[in-house]
Amino acid sequence: MKNIEMKLEGDILTIKVDLSKEFGLSSSGKSVIIASTEGNQSVEGREEVKIGVTMKQ
Repeated sequence: MKNIEMKLEGDILTIKVDLSKEFGLSSSGKSVIIASTEGNQSVEGREEVKIGVTMKQ
């Protein structure tokens, strides 16, 4: 994952992203990627739950 922290407390999943970071252009070249799970990822402690996030500006 790039620039994404996840924390599970009980049934609450908190996602933390630093909006000041950049990881280059998207594949289309139209936006800048600031965070990505790089595909669907399991949530630690709840393997049946998947999350997929891509943040662009």
